[in-house]
Amino acid sequence: MPGKLNLNALLSALPIRPITALLFLTGFSVAAQNLQETQRQFLRGEYEEAIRAAEKRVSIGSSADWYILLVKARMAVGQYNEAFTNTIEGLDYYSDDIRMLLTAREAFLFQNDPAGADRMLMRIRMLIENPPRSRRGYEAPWRTPQELVALGEALLMLGVEPRIILENSFRRAERSELPPREAFLAIGRLALEKHDFAIAAEAFRAGIQRFPEDPDMHWGLAQAFQSSDREEMLNSIQAALNINPRHVPSLLLLADHLIDAEQYKEAEDQLEAALQVNPHEPKALAYRALLAHLRNDFAREEQFRTAALRFWKTNPEVDHLIGLKLSRKYRFEEGAAAQRRALSLQRDYLPARRQLAEDLLRLGHTDEGWKLAEAVHTADEYDVTAYNLTLLHDTMRKFQTLTNDGFIVRMSPHEAQLYGDRVLRLLTRARDVLADKYGLTLTRPTVVEIFPNQKDFAVRTFGMPGNPGYLGVCFGSVITANSPASQVPNPANWEDVLWHEFCHVITLTATRNRMPRWLSEGISVYEERQANPAWGERMNLAYREMTLGEDLTPVSRLSSAFLTPRTPRHLQFAYFQSSLVVEFLIDKFGIDAMKRILKDLHDGKEINEAIAAHTMPMPELEKQFASYARQLAENLAPGVDFEKPPVTRSETERQVWEKLHPNNYYVRFRKAEELIDAEKWEEAKPVLESLAKDYAGESGVENPLWLLALVHRNLNDTNAELATLRQFAERESGFVDLYVRLIELCMARQDWAAVTNYADRLLALHPLISLPYRALARAGAELESWDTAILGYRKLLLLDPADPADVHYQLARLLHMRGERDEARRHVLQALEEAPRFRDAQKLLLQLASAAPTTGKTDSPPVQELRTPQSAQ
Repeated sequence: MPGKLNLNALLSALPIRPITALLFLTGFSVAAQNLQETQRQFLRGEYEEAIRAAEKRVSIGSSADWYILLVKARMAVGQYNEAFTNTIEGLDYYSDDIRMLLTAREAFLFQNDPAGADRMLMRIRMLIENPPRSRRGYEAPWRTPQELVALGEALLMLGVEPRIILENSFRRAERSELPPREAFLAIGRLALEKHDFAIAAEAFRAGIQRFPEDPDMHWGLAQAFQSSDREEMLNSIQAALNINPRHVPSLLLLADHLIDAEQYKEAEDQLEAALQVNPHEPKALAYRALLAHLRNDFAREEQFRTAALRFWKTNPEVDHLIGLKLSRKYRFEEGAAAQRRALSLQRDYLPARRQLAEDLLRLGHTDEGWKLAEAVHTADEYDVTAYNLTLLHDTMRKFQTLTNDGFIVRMSPHEAQLYGDRVLRLLTRARDVLADKYGLTLTRPTVVEIFPNQKDFAVRTFGMPGNPGYLGVCFGSVITANSPASQVPNPANWEDVLWHEFCHVITLTATRNRMPRWLSEGISVYEERQANPAWGERMNLAYREMTLGEDLTPVSRLSSAFLTPRTPRHLQFAYFQSSLVVEFLIDKFGIDAMKRILKDLHDGKEINEAIAAHTMPMPELEKQFASYARQLAENLAPGVDFEKPPVTRSETERQVWEKLHPNNYYVRFRKAEELIDAEKWEEAKPVLESLAKDYAGESGVENPLWLLALVHRNLNDTNAELATLRQFAERESGFVDLYVRLIELCMARQDWAAVTNYADRLLALHPLISLPYRALARAGAELESWDTAILGYRKLLLLDPADPADVHYQLARLLHMRGERDEARRHVLQALEEAPRFRDAQKLLLQLASAAPTTGKTDSPPVQELRTPQSAQ
């Protein structure tokens, strides 16, 4: 690390000359025009032409700009030795030019001479600390905005604080009279490096406004969108390639995307295009090594890795890139090993240290992972991911840990007390069912972390806040999930979510994480439906329309549907379609065929090969599955008119269409809604009964059964309302209002078994409200299920009930009946503390002080009537 540099004094010592001072002082010269044209050739990918033009200029003597351009053009096409020769020539004339020295540093690295690269950096430091003097006196080596940017880049390498560099170097150049492209690129690259993608996008957009024909700007913007919006990323890549079809960074980013989408042949094509430009490009060869690894061709992997390191043997980016992409495939053990290789080449390489920290956390090696994340943050406090992880660690220190044989669950203390026991029971049941079904024995505990704050979940899962659409993620033996607290007022069924994620534990373990995403997600959604008919994705009107339309994705490309969905609904459809493929295969070939496919994946076979070996070739599978899916869609409700009403410009056109289609499902549903809005209950009833008879498969308020129950309620026909809601509940697991109303109706009918059932189902949705616990307590008392009643009241006390005195009293009565006098006494005293004149509590306290414990069958203690809390209404 360098000593302290007085950067503010250094940067403000001389005014920065505008670019016009160099190029336009005496008007345009032929040389200046030629330089600009040659630079444009370079940006268009006409590297050979740029090399020839630059060679001519440097042969007769020219500025540092020509040498720099010549070296960069040669480096772009892999002429590393020739570039180094030109670098040495340029240094003979421009050894005090920071831009030349930075260019030389890269040339030395690609000569396997890191010591020479360090000398260039030290030369820059010497120039900063002891600027040369000319006849004009003090002459700082940063006279133009471009040189100021180069100074900032050098100071970053020397370890100066990034914030100072950003404001005093890059921003200052950006604010100059004619800001150079280098300023926008430097700001954007720094933001990308620190994972601040919003700032990066802002910088590259500003650069594109000034330099619309610069492919590097579009490529930078594509990188800024890579983790958030793949469609925008692809648009920016295409914009870059439209300007420069040979733009290697854009070709590599496109290959990276195709690898994520499991389109490996297309990725190879892009890598080949990049290697046609530069046959020695390290990243292109690293990607080829990765693809060989994914094919289990380890000899070829080592061959490509060696080629990638040929000119720079200690380049840590090669192994870091291989490991990063393996981790993106959820192969964290292999990814972590690659990061360790990168660190063996450069132990302070922060991207590898950061990624290794994330890999370790996802593998469940939390002690080492958190320690390394803290070390990365200490080394670079501006790295957003490391900063987020250290804040998260502080939060998770307060979590409570629950364990049993096979599971380690971490939750907030409040939620752990409320439903942590249910989490452990659900996970144990999932393990017993799924491990047996797939013939797997888990040898290590599964870690489950449940977050009440969505941002904390996102940081633990993705390293960054965002991705609000995810409910849970499984890395192999580690599951992260959002708790219902992060999803109010309409939480997802957390039991369904954990069952889905634990199924990933089974399949990822069975395959050693070597499975395509569509198959992994497909099995998990399929197993949701097997566990509970009300869980998981199933055919509905939206999916029917998409299946019969143009939205079915070929099975061989199905993983890409998760990566670049056109809408959130298309993403959900990808889950559904994947589960249908799994259902089709299991129905046709049996579960044993699926287990053999997983075994082949474990052994390293490619997915198409494994499927063909145990079912049918992929082309035939795609054909038969498409027919199967379309038949399923057509049979959703045969004979019902599901044609979507056209979007019309006038009310008259709509009315005409509806008169011509009186039996259309959507027309009738709209009519029912209008009648309900007008409170014409009797007229709405037959319309909804007809709709529900035809089709009642939608969720929530879109289901005609819910509206029909509302009509029955307003007609005071509670028997019909209850029957309708019970029918609805058979296939609905995610609608809080449904279970709240069912509990109310069953309480009124004193159907305590039904109350217990629906309260239990409400807890699978929303375990953070008092209604289901109060209902369980009342039902347990009425059914003389004292354990259920006591547990209900205990949980109710955790939710700050409106009537704590009564809850303590009821709990004390039940405990007294079981002979637990000491605890009963504590609760009755708490009841009296809340309400000192509570006569029944006073009497119970006297009984506890004088009477022996009650044994045998007793009368059920009086229980207060259920009151629906405001939070559940």
